[in-house]
Amino acid sequence: MAKTKVLVVDDSITMRALFTNALERSKDIVVVGAADGADEARQMIEELHPNVLTLDVEMPGMNGLDFLAELMETRPIPVVMLSTLTQKGADVSLRAIELGAVDCFPKPQRATPDEFEKISGKLCKIVLTAAKTNLAARKLPTAAAPVAVPGDYVWDGEIIAVAGGMGSIEAASEMLAAFPANCPPTIVSLAIDEGLGVPFASRLSQSSAAKIKLASDGEALEQGVIYIAIDPRFHAVVDRWPGGRLRLVDRDPVNGVRPSADLLFGSVAKTAGAKSIGVILSGDGSDGAAGVGAIKAAGGTCLAQDPATALVPTMAEAAIARGVSALAAPAQLAAQACPIRSMSVAA
Repeated sequence: MAKTKVLVVDDSITMRALFTNALERSKDIVVVGAADGADEARQMIEELHPNVLTLDVEMPGMNGLDFLAELMETRPIPVVMLSTLTQKGADVSLRAIELGAVDCFPKPQRATPDEFEKISGKLCKIVLTAAKTNLAARKLPTAAAPVAVPGDYVWDGEIIAVAGGMGSIEAASEMLAAFPANCPPTIVSLAIDEGLGVPFASRLSQSSAAKIKLASDGEALEQGVIYIAIDPRFHAVVDRWPGGRLRLVDRDPVNGVRPSADLLFGSVAKTAGAKSIGVILSGDGSDGAAGVGAIKAAGGTCLAQDPATALVPTMAEAAIARGVSALAAPAQLAAQACPIRSMSVAA
């Protein structure tokens, strides 16, 4: 199996060396070069043909975000943004995703070999996943979902759980923007950098007709509210249904993942049965597949993003193997999760 070729772009010689050492701890990665800015990076990309680019946000001359936008326009390549600006709550992280970065990763607060050794495993995993991304999925034309107007959607007691990983922010944004204002209680559990939580919720509030909340433990689940649960310290589960609450559970990762889609889906299947709806979006690995099986066994509805439209299709593919039969692009998933029902009209 060929190694993943990475080009590191950072104006700091120290950071270039530390990131190179951290990445090459993986036997599956080789750093083919290190550039000090956009000009040198352009030349190295043409000469070295890297599979993945790690890119600093703050650089002299052309900054990382502007160079990212240029790359996505002229030579699309999987890019992982690496910067102190991607710490918790930094809006620039979400901007990088919107421009085309496949993920963002915060630099350690201290530039020491020990600190970089601690983050090496996670960084290498992100880079290896980035190398498998389907950038062509971003160019596929997608039909708009029908927009529900007041009175179109009639809630019948359902509860929706949504899960994803790398590439799921774009998919979730597209899908949830098409939800009606009176949508079922919806829990969105994404295995992404927690620093994206606040800006993601803020941007989603501007495009969604439903109310957006960052998940908190013990919160009553209400119709018309979408709960964003991406804190990597906790799993999100539902304690009962109907009249249930969202619980954030402090326990070990499940199959290496926290928050776990399998735990969330399993809790929804157990409590809501046939009223449970599970949705799998872009992401790596098989998290959520067992949970989809539980929802299917309980008589609920199982949906997945069409792998052809997913930046990282493996979560959707694993869910399909467990019985998901309804596949669609994200906007169309909204119409399937919240189908418009005809309302009787008095004569």
